[in-house]
Formats: sequence, C-alpha cells, structure tokens
Amino acid sequence: MDKNKIMGLTQREVKERQAQGLVNDFTASASTSTWQIIKRNVFTLFNALNFVIALALAFVQAWSNLVFFAVICFNAFSGIVTELRAKHMVDKLNLMTKEKVKTIRDGQEVALDPEELVLGDVIRLSAGEQIPSDALVLEGFAEVNEAMLTGESDLVQKEVDVLLLSGSFLASGAVLAQVHHVGAENYAAKLMLEAKTVKPINSRIMKSLDKLAGFTGKIIIPFGLALLLEALMLKGLPLKSSVVNSSTALLGMLPKGIALLTITSLLTAVIKLGLKKVLVQEMYSVETLARVDMLCLDKTGTITQGKMQVEAVLPLTETYDDEAITNILTSYIAHSEDKNPTAQAIRQRFQGQVSYPMLSNLPFSSDRKWGAMELEDLGTVFLGAPEMLLDNEVPEAREALERGSRVLVLALSQEKLDHHKPQKPSDIQALALLEILDPIREGAAETLDYLRSQEVGLKIISGDNPVTVSSIAQKAGFADYHSYVDCSKITDEELIAMAEETAIFGRVSPHQKKLIIQTLKKAGHTTAMTGDGVNDILALREADCSIVMAEGDPATRQIANLVLLNSDFNDVPEI
Repeated sequence: MDKNKIMGLTQREVKERQAQGLVNDFTASASTSTWQIIKRNVFTLFNALNFVIALALAFVQAWSNLVFFAVICFNAFSGIVTELRAKHMVDKLNLMTKEKVKTIRDGQEVALDPEELVLGDVIRLSAGEQIPSDALVLEGFAEVNEAMLTGESDLVQKEVDVLLLSGSFLASGAVLAQVHHVGAENYAAKLMLEAKTVKPINSRIMKSLDKLAGFTGKIIIPFGLALLLEALMLKGLPLKSSVVNSSTALLGMLPKGIALLTITSLLTAVIKLGLKKVLVQEMYSVETLARVDMLCLDKTGTITQGKMQVEAVLPLTETYDDEAITNILTSYIAHSEDKNPTAQAIRQRFQGQVSYPMLSNLPFSSDRKWGAMELEDLGTVFLGAPEMLLDNEVPEAREALERGSRVLVLALSQEKLDHHKPQKPSDIQALALLEILDPIREGAAETLDYLRSQEVGLKIISGDNPVTVSSIAQKAGFADYHSYVDCSKITDEELIAMAEETAIFGRVSPHQKKLIIQTLKKAGHTTAMTGDGVNDILALREADCSIVMAEGDPATRQIANLVLLNSDFNDVPEI
C-alpha cells in the first residue's frame, strides 16, 4: 500500500469530490408521491360522474338526496388511507445504521457520519461494525456476515483487494478499506431502491368498477340530458323535481353499492384476520389472496421451525472416546465467535467447563465451508463440511444429508493455523460427525395438503443446499420434492426457462428470487411469497401478495402485505 492511501484524502480532494457529487448521501424515496395517490383515488371517472350529479342536486338545494355522496367520499378516503399507509411503510425501509465511521483524512483519524463519506475515503472497520459503503480492502483480514443482503448466514472471508458490500457486518478481524462506491451506486442502496417501489393496488373488483364507469360515462350524459328535458318540457315538472327525478335514474346506473360493499367486506376481513393474529397492512391484499394460484415458500422458518438442533454425534475414531469428543466440542464452541444458526445449535448442546485454552481462531466461512481453532495441548481443530475437509466420502454423512440434516465433521491436525492462507492440512484426522436438524414445523404437511386442495401451486425458494431442501420437503409431504435445481450453477436465462417446471430452488440469490416471481407472473400466475429475511425483500415486493413472519427482519415487516403475528406458516389456511 502506498503512502497516499495510508494518509487518506486531503481536504482539497474531499472538497473536489463533494463538488462533483461523489458523496455517500443518498435517500431512496418511493416512486409514488402523496399527490399522485390522492389524484388516483379522487380524480376518477366514477367519482366525476357522481360529483356532477351531486352538484346538480346541490344547485336545486335537494340536500336530503345528497346522502349517496357520502359513500363516494368514504370510498375515496379508504383508498387514499390504504395507499398512504403502504407508502409510509416503504418510506421507513432502511438497511443502514447511522453509526459514526472512523475515516482517515490528511493522516488523521476522524469520526464521520456515513453520508459524509466521499469516493476514495479510507475507512477503518473492526468487528461488530456495519460497512457504510462498498469498499475495497487495503489492509487487514476480516470475516463478514452478509446474511442481511444474501440470506447466507455463513461468514465470508475478506482479504486485500476484495470488495466489502455495504449493509453487511464485520463478524471478526479489522480492515483498512477504500470507499469504492457512494450513494446510489452502493449495493445496499440498489437493494433499497428496488424494494422502495410502491406497488399499485391490485384489485380486480376496483378495475371492473372502473371499466363499468367508463362504459356508463359514455351514455350517462346524453341520457341524463334527455331525462331532464323530458321532465321539464313534456311532463312540465318544476326544476327541482326534474333534477331529483333525473338524478335518481342516473344514480341507479352507477355501481355505488358495489363500491361500498367491497370496502365493507374487505374491512370485515381485516378485523376477522386480526382476531386470528394476522396483521393486514394492505387491505386489498385480502382480495388478491383469494386469487393466488402460486405460493412461493421460504424453507427456514416456514416449512421448518428455523431452530437448528444437534440430532446426533457419531464418532469416527477409536483414539478419542465420547467424553473426549464432547470436551473438544465444548472448548471449540466456547471460544468460537461464530453466531450463525448452526453454531448456536452446537453451543446449546455443548455447554460446560472448557478443557483446552485457545491459541488462535479462524471463524467459519461460506467460501471454505469450515472454521478452525488452535487449542493448547491438543492441536488445530477443524469443524466444517465433510466434503471440504476429508478426501474420502463418509457414507454416514450422505445418509444424513438424504434425511434432510446438515452435516459437519470434527477433525484434528497438528499443523499450525495460517490465517492469511487458510488451507486444509495434509495430516487431518476425522474425529466425529455432527448431524444437525431443523425440525419440520408441526402441521406443515396438513397446510401443504390444504393448499394443494385449493389448486394452489407450491414452490420452495431457499438459500440452502437443494438436496437438503428436497429431503426436508419430502418429510413435510411436498409432492414434487424430487424436482430441484442448484441456482448457483445456472444462468438467469436457464432459471427463467426452468421457473415454471421446477418445484424447489436451492442456493438462490435475492435477485434470482425476484426473477423467479417475475417469470411466474409473466406466465399468468397470481403469486404470493412468504419470507422473513432482508434477502427476501425484492421477491416480496415483486409478488402480488407478500406474507412475512413477525419474528423476521424488521425491514420485511415494513413492506409486507400481511404479517403472521404468531410466526406460524400454519395460519395461512385461515387467511
């Protein structure tokens, strides 16, 4: 690294970049303004026709005949409130924190707000801090949790010249990095911008009303004039009676009753669902749900409970007995900084007195698919995927995968741990297999059967291994469990071609989830999506109806149509 980078930007360079607009100050706003929402709900042909009739009645002071206009006002007001609520929830969506960032300028370290950063700034990040802007690592080593953006709970290793994504967190280590993108160019900003689109209300009833009003509008004006002239000239009625009689006939041609009944029935549904612990955040989604013919499910927390637990420990050597293996695992997990669900499951199972002090630690990484730790008087302990640590396949591991379990191998080596070039040692010895299970949610099979009986197509979209997802789907009674694909190995074009025929999608990125929903919608399906993480946001926004768990990420709750307050997928049939 050259001296200029260590010194950071000068005040002159900072001002030049500020003048060029290369600042990290970016606010993603929803695409629909408050005025557009009001205009869309008030200035319609249906309202205009009723307003003209109301003006005519007011002109002749027939006040008692103006009661109908209250229905029109209530209808417009309900639509405005519903859309403004949806807009407000989307406007609150924010993936970034407002913590100060340690920045080096003119060789001095200063604390700045994230929006004060400019392109090329050198920032210092340490464990526990959120990455404020996409940045290239200049110096240091860190393990980064990108679960908020990608859905993968495993840690990702970041070394020199590797890009850090804004919105993710440093789980361990410390780095010096140079800001690579600012504002709208940041990964988190792009994700937010895609999510911050206010979807138009998708109500077939309201669209039908608009068509009916359009047809009526073509005939109601000449017809109304004819009725008024007939009453005045042929029947010789006074002006007030002529206007009242003509208006009564014309009002019968406008479907006010349908509009009132629609709003009333939807409000009733919202109240009834609230009593069943389902929060409806967008009223018209109740109608949309009735037409859903394709439901896309997230595996973790939907079909499964989302609570990993160690099912079994299978020794693979006679050198260490069960008690010794337990002591090694207890020491490893006590010293480990890993916070992913798998590590939490191991930590819950293996608690107790630490037998071996730690010398050094390498956190688990999704790239390597293993973590390691040097323990005093023992050696280097490895914990990770058997296929990444062992040369030969372990039959018991394959059997566990086919049962829908996650499998880890505990192994030991006498080689020292190299943090900068971590690699599998040559003298590795397998000690034990850990079978970790995410239990199937009770009642999931009955729920899936019900949805099939209602002719709702089902698809599972998950970031996990497709073989594991397929096995869990089979246990849950999913009919097409054998139809799966690993999305990390196919192109977008291949994914589009396979979207309709394939039932299970594994290793899916956030943008692939959205692409699947878009493809299904283009094929004519009315889609619903369940999810609970930030990685689901794009797909949830794209779906005709989005359903999230209350225990999920706050960002998903902000943009969802419906929130299951019990966080129980089995509440879906109630909806």
